[in-house]
Parts: sequence; C-alpha cells; structure tokens
Amino acid sequence: MILQVPVGTLVFDEQGATIADLATAGQRVLIAHGGRGGRGNQHFAKPWHQAPREHEDGFPGEERHIRLELKLLADVGLVGFPNAGKSTLISVISAARPKIANYPFTTLEPNLGVVSADGGTGGHGTELGRTFVVADLPGLIEGAHLGAGLGIRFLRHVERTRLLVHLIDTSDSNADDPVHSFEVINGELEAFSASLIEKPMIVVATKLDATTDHTRLEALRDFCKRRNLPFHSISAVAGDGVKDLVRSIADALDKIPRATRDSAIETESAEGEGEHPLSAPVDHPAVATNKEENS
Repeated sequence: MILQVPVGTLVFDEQGATIADLATAGQRVLIAHGGRGGRGNQHFAKPWHQAPREHEDGFPGEERHIRLELKLLADVGLVGFPNAGKSTLISVISAARPKIANYPFTTLEPNLGVVSADGGTGGHGTELGRTFVVADLPGLIEGAHLGAGLGIRFLRHVERTRLLVHLIDTSDSNADDPVHSFEVINGELEAFSASLIEKPMIVVATKLDATTDHTRLEALRDFCKRRNLPFHSISAVAGDGVKDLVRSIADALDKIPRATRDSAIETESAEGEGEHPLSAPVDHPAVATNKEENS
C-alpha cells in the first residue's frame, strides 16, 4: 500500500524517534514490510489431481504504530504578537488571502504565500526573478510556551524556515513598548526551541501609516542597531517600505544556504544489522529510491 502525504511530513515511531523526513517531492520510504503469501491450491494442481485442497500458510507482515506530523516548507516565517500586521503583509506581497480583521487571533492556522522579489510574473515571456515562500503564523503572546493564547503548537512550521521576520506594531493605537514586545516573542521562540533564536532575523515596525509619534519607532530602530539586526519600517496598507523589505528578504535568503536533508532514514539499519526476513527485493521502487538518494 502506498500512502501519499504532503511534502514536509515527518514520520515518527511509538518512541518518538524519526523514521523519515519526507521533505522532497516524489520521495518514498518503506515504513513496514508486507507479509509474504504462501502458495495457493493452484500450485498443487496436477493432471491426476485437478482439484487440490492443499495450500501453504503465508508469513505475517510487519505491524507498527506511527505518527505523522506536517511541517510546512517555507523560506521565511512571519512571527509577532496577534494583530501585528502579519496577515496584511502576506496578503500584499503574495496571492495569499488570509482572514484579516481588527482583533487579536484572527489567524487560526498558518498561511503560505509565494513572493516574487523582483516584480516579474513569469507570463508573456517575462522573467519571474527571485521567489520565496512566506509562512504567516498565528500570533504569540507572553506565556505561549505554557499554553496561553493559541500556544506554540504552530511554531514547528518555522523550524524549517531559513529566515524569521519579526513584525512589531509601533502605531499610536498600541501602547506596548516595542522593545519589550520583541524580547517577549524572542523568549517564547527560545522556550520552544533554541534553534529558532539562532536563525537570521529581520525586525519590521508595522502600521507606519497609523504612527504619528515616532519616539517608540526610533527606540526600536536604535535597539536593533545595537543588536546588529536588520530593521525596516513599513505600512502594508499604504505600501510604504514594502518593496524595500521584500528585496531585503530576498537578499538575505541569497546569503543563507538551504539546509541539506537526508532523503530518508533507513528503518532497518536503525533497528539492527542484517536483512529483514521479509524484506522487499532490491529493485523495489521505495527501497531503490532511498538507497540511491542516500548513497
């Protein structure tokens, strides 16, 4: 039986060990060996015994319980507090159409959008230019790692990203200190996985069109300068600074190598030496594909 799953699916066994990371389109992995059937009564037919009742019992197949987990494949992850402008930004720079409303936790599930950094459409002979995939994640709040708000269950989707874009609302309607907001979200990222803090990050001050007092905006800019963090201020609604931000993201991605992943993890070699008694022939498509890609 072939079970088709989305690209980015992880396969775990009952103990939580990773069996396979299906991060490439067309990738196949053998999860469990099927049983080998015994000979049926037609194999015992003879001219003098044309209705045999003899048969041979088959061998049982391998049975195992697995857990499948999907991690979306994206180059850039948008993080920040609820209502920071993440969904508005992805709707402006891509064809994604997430739900947008003026209240927290509008985004309840991740949204993906493909962004063209150089403005090409690829139609009528034009060049598409550099493109990248952006993931808009549901907003975090303080205490998310303890389950507050929507928790951190969506953060697994940014573990595969190469770049984080941290959006912070600096408009007049938001009284929070933007520097404190940055540190709170970073603390939640670190509580989920220390590897997220090590990812390259761009800080973006949003809702510039609704900002008349630039004091907090400049304080955030100075903070990022001291931390050597790239900083942008934008208005996704008015379009101010959006093109510069998209180009900066594309430039940053050009400098970040794509992570190389093993195409599959050999299940049998991890469990013990020797060939499985019911293993498939060497030309089995799943086995052959895995061996070729892992060699």
